[in-house]
Amino acid sequence: MLITGLLVLTATTCIVLGDAAGKALTEAGFDPFFVAWTRFACAAIALAPFCGLTSDSLRVLLDKRVILRAALIAAAISSILTALSTTPLPNAFGAFFIGPVVAFVLSALLLGETLGLARSTLLALGFGGVLLVVKPGFGLTPGIGFAVLAGVLYGCFLVATRWLSGAVRPRLLLFSQLLIGAILLTPLGSTTVLPQITPGAALLVLASAAGSAIGNFLLVWVSRTTPASIVAPLIYTQLIAATVVGATFFGDWPDLLTLAGLCIILASGLGSLWLGRTAR
Repeated sequence: MLITGLLVLTATTCIVLGDAAGKALTEAGFDPFFVAWTRFACAAIALAPFCGLTSDSLRVLLDKRVILRAALIAAAISSILTALSTTPLPNAFGAFFIGPVVAFVLSALLLGETLGLARSTLLALGFGGVLLVVKPGFGLTPGIGFAVLAGVLYGCFLVATRWLSGAVRPRLLLFSQLLIGAILLTPLGSTTVLPQITPGAALLVLASAAGSAIGNFLLVWVSRTTPASIVAPLIYTQLIAATVVGATFFGDWPDLLTLAGLCIILASGLGSLWLGRTAR
């Protein structure tokens, strides 16, 4: 359990660092679609040799369900990068965690999964934490709106992943989202007007892609041997990484209301982890 926790913490930290590099690029004038496109393209190129591609892989890559799933994550990444261009990391990730709420509800409606009273209560608690971060009606900004949109799209992506989990092997599923996402984002990402690409900017592009690729690869690897009921709540540690990275690199400190919301969301995730362990 400790090793699993450390691996998931490493994965979520890598993802946050990748998003931090993306935030630095958008703040330097790079279009979020360009950052998203390069992230998907670079990661796809890097992971292709390790994905065990065969002649049957093309059939999988042309599957409409696989394309839909890739489109959801491409839109989610573009939205969160747009949010991060104007929004502190912890605030954006707090709003982004509307995703698990959407995933749980859609899993019940579309996949017939049972939530149960305890899990539904924790779900409501987490949603309350998200509302404190989002501040609907009096503190909602366009950046937070894009973060919420990213969370909704990501929740749909998680359900699509569960839908396909028994039909496509994990490494190919990961590669499919990278390759198809890069293809879908090419018309938007490759036509933007770019500021001067300095060696530092090029390094940030690679860091953005590497952080996302390594983090998601670790999550897929852990998910092969660990039940989703244990892995999913541990992803809430992303909030800790986002708060630390945001404060360290951008000086972004959440206000008291946002901090309270982040703590509630984290408590909801840890409660789900405890519930998953006791149910085994």
